[in-house]
Amino acid sequence: MAHDENFELANQRARGMHASVPRVASARYDRKNGHVVIHLSSNLILSFSPRDAQGLENAKPSQLDEIEVSPSGLGIYFPQLDADLYVPGLLEGFLGSKKWMASRLGQASGKSRSHSKRAASKANGRLGGRPRKALAV
Repeated sequence: MAHDENFELANQRARGMHASVPRVASARYDRKNGHVVIHLSSNLILSFSPRDAQGLENAKPSQLDEIEVSPSGLGIYFPQLDADLYVPGLLEGFLGSKKWMASRLGQASGKSRSHSKRAASKANGRLGGRPRKALAV
């Protein structure tokens, strides 16, 4: 039956992932450094600022003290924030969804202060700023 085959394929993928991806051994919030610290089964230690992770960016230190490791060992959960982070994604440098990461990159680019950006802004200001949108008649 197709349903049983799909179920078995999913189980095979999960077994393969467990064999190839390090799992979370423990996780904690380090108040001194202001970082979430994750110890992996591979002895790798992953550390990041909560400001850089989706769902944690506005968290208070007291909300980060309690961290639960998912039963699979592939995620961590912050109960006081109802926020989950997928550890394989963290290892790839993704601290949130694609949409959230793109918005963060856009914010950073918008704050850029390169010489050419300043010159273009200055030249545009001399011309009276952005042109007004034409009204549709």
